[in-house]
Amino acid sequence: MGSFVRFENVNKEYRVGDMKLSALRDVSFDIDKGEICIILGQSGAGKTTILNILGGMDTLTSGKVYLGEKEISSFNKNELTTYRREDIGFVFQFYNLIPNLTAIENVEIVTQMTKNPLPADQVLKSVGLEDRMVHFPAQLSGGEQQRVAIARALAKNPKLLLCDEPTGALDYKTGRQILQLLQDQSRKNGMLVVIVTHNSALAGMADRIVQVKSGTIISIDKNENALPIKEIEW
Repeated sequence: MGSFVRFENVNKEYRVGDMKLSALRDVSFDIDKGEICIILGQSGAGKTTILNILGGMDTLTSGKVYLGEKEISSFNKNELTTYRREDIGFVFQFYNLIPNLTAIENVEIVTQMTKNPLPADQVLKSVGLEDRMVHFPAQLSGGEQQRVAIARALAKNPKLLLCDEPTGALDYKTGRQILQLLQDQSRKNGMLVVIVTHNSALAGMADRIVQVKSGTIISIDKNENALPIKEIEW
C-alpha cells in the first residue's frame, strides 16, 4: 500500500520566556492507508502534539510531515486552513457541538465548507442516529453527542480521521460503542483512523501502535491480528 502518513525526524520546541521546552524529539513513523493507528502515551508525553501537527493545528520546529504526496510541514497559513477544512476530520474528547443547532444542522454546517461532502442524513444514519436528527445536543446523551461529532467529521469525506481521547468523557459501555463505530468506519470505508489515548488496553484494536514517552517514540508495533472491540476488555 505504501505509507500514507509519514513523520520524518520531527522536532517541536516551545519557547517559554528564555527557556526552550522540547515537546517532540526526532519523531519518525509511518502509517498506511486504511489502518487504525493508536498513538499511546501518558499525558504530557507529546501524543497530542503529534496529532496537532498532523492535523495542521500546530507547526513543527524541524523535520517533515507528509500526507500522501503533500508535505504539510511546508504549508503556509492559508494552505493549512484549507488542509484542515478539506482533508481532516477531527473528533475530540468533548464533543464541541453547537448547542442551538440540531444534530443534522451540526453536521450540515461542515458539509457546506468542503468540496466533496457526504449527505448529512446518510452519515447520521451510518452512526445509528436516524431517530435523533432533529434533537438538540442538550437532548442527547454523551454517547449520542459523540456520534454526532463523529458524523460531522465523516461528512467532510476526509482523508484522515483524527481522534483525541474520543471516549474520555464517556462511560465504559458507551466508550466501547464509540470505538466499535470508529473501527467499523475504518474497516468498511477504508478510512485511516488515528486515535490518541493513554489507555493501553485499546492497543488490541489497532493495526499499528506508536508509543510515545517524554516527546520521543519508544516503540512502533504492527499488529497483524487486530481484534474487534467486542473481544477487548479493560
